[in-house]
Amino acid sequence: MSTEHDGTEHDGTEHDGTAQSDLRADPATSAAPPAGSLRAGLEEARRRRRRGLLTGVGVAAAAALVGGGVLVGTSIAGGGAAADAAGGAGGPGEDGERLSVTIAGSGESELQDAVKEVAAEDGLDVEWVNFDDWTLPNSALVAGEVDANAFQHTAFLSAYNVANDTDLTPVFSTTISQWGVFSATKDSLDDLGQGDRIAIPDDAANSGRALNILAAADLVEIGEDAGVFPTVDDVTENDLGLEFVPIGATTIPTQFDDPSIDAVVVGTSYFEPSQGIDGDDALYLDDALSEGSRPYVNAVVTRADDVDDPAWAVLEDAYADPRVAEALERDSFGTVQLVDVSVDVLRDTLDELEADAREQA
Repeated sequence: MSTEHDGTEHDGTEHDGTAQSDLRADPATSAAPPAGSLRAGLEEARRRRRRGLLTGVGVAAAAALVGGGVLVGTSIAGGGAAADAAGGAGGPGEDGERLSVTIAGSGESELQDAVKEVAAEDGLDVEWVNFDDWTLPNSALVAGEVDANAFQHTAFLSAYNVANDTDLTPVFSTTISQWGVFSATKDSLDDLGQGDRIAIPDDAANSGRALNILAAADLVEIGEDAGVFPTVDDVTENDLGLEFVPIGATTIPTQFDDPSIDAVVVGTSYFEPSQGIDGDDALYLDDALSEGSRPYVNAVVTRADDVDDPAWAVLEDAYADPRVAEALERDSFGTVQLVDVSVDVLRDTLDELEADAREQA
């Protein structure tokens, strides 16, 4: 959820308690991940961007040769399946007309601008409508005021669907962000003391994520029957007597310097660039590409009746364009990554989370 704001497992820790996870790791130096894993999704997203880059270079080079061998000011386009479907400047609609969609988001970003630019080249006009309140993009979608939204992970969507008896559904994956424990006054987890106050998000999905991160950091223990959405009542061990302070997730970074707060649990991408805070400043980082993080994959979401709209294929190809990845890098400084997770996995995860939420209700 931040740029698109938005788990729980980690690969190990350094002596300072920071999880070993680098979203910018080079896949060429890593072993091949199992099919269907989030790391596989990250690599597939990278492959799609490389294919788009090469296709765009090939088309541009051919145009330059036809035009006398001069290659000046040529944009590198995605050139994916949706571009083929577009059939040129006429657009991807069955009658050759351009398509258009209105998408609700959570804040202006370079990523939104890049998606809009790339999609327009493939015959899709995108209008972004941004909200500060995270409940509004979903309610606007249910009311038919927008065609889709792109701001939430699957866990947040599942909690909304269950609470509001709606059937909003993902159409393709977009990004995943890294979360961690941050403090303005502590240098390591070992510096946390008795009764320290920890700010966590106040919504069910992200509050549960924060508590699971604190458990992974060995600061608390959570009951085995807590499910995906643990609450503070599910904390069974809390040796430091930490006090949990629920705050709106988007406002947590503004509380970072509050002298009454000893630490916060939030996504690294939530901090404003002016704060100068990134993953290197975390007391503990989660492994955003572990299978435990699958509920926290962000997606473009629409109404169940509209999942077959041809606009989604064009939009998905736009997200795979290298220019969108570059915009996201500028927005998030590498703390958010594009991932390509199959829609079947997204919907299966949503079904599992909704069933779990109903069981806990």
